Amino acid sequence: MAGDFEAFVEQLAARLQGPLPGLEAVLHMAPHVRRNLALLQVAGKACREGAVLVLIYPLHGEPATLLTVRRDDLSAHAGQVSFPGGRREPREPLVATALREAHEEVGVPLTDDVRVLGQLTPFYIPPSNFCVYPFVAALPYRPAFRPNAGEVKAVLEVPLAHFLDPRARREEIRVLEGTPAPVPFYAVGEHKIWGGTAMMLAELSLLIGPLVEEHT
Repeated sequence: MAGDFEAFVEQLAARLQGPLPGLEAVLHMAPHVRRNLALLQVAGKACREGAVLVLIYPLHGEPATLLTVRRDDLSAHAGQVSFPGGRREPREPLVATALREAHEEVGVPLTDDVRVLGQLTPFYIPPSNFCVYPFVAALPYRPAFRPNAGEVKAVLEVPLAHFLDPRARREEIRVLEGTPAPVPFYAVGEHKIWGGTAMMLAELSLLIGPLVEEHT
């Protein structure tokens, strides 16, 4: 498996350096009321900046990623499923934000073992006025997670192949901005991944599709 995972990582790194699927892919999992390319673009937005880490590592012989379930009593995004991430500190490089937040939230090591492969397409999230910059990194082994009890209710470890299964993508009606509207989500067990996290996964899925089939 080690050789297969290394090959997968190298191929994914190469794809991240080429043209990305972009906001058209992100739009696929956006709530219907926010399916507007101009709205999603970060250019020209007076936004707060944040970064997230999409960490990929081998799990039971397959490439997998980790997501966090936020505590139910948090003031923002309570109970939601998300990638580790948060707000950029002053003068902090965005990639450093992603790595720091992943370390603080779930204990991802701040060592050279974590290899940053590239970025997904950044996009704007209107409700929180955030411009989000997703970074993809690889770790050649499963990390020993240490969830921050003040923020994280649980850690989800999901094989990347799960997000390629059409049955994982579903829709439901949610009230957004006071209006009931269809919202797409990925189902992972009892959890629903929607919003910005689902939008990142939509673009990632297009990049990894052929690679996952080849290496699983």
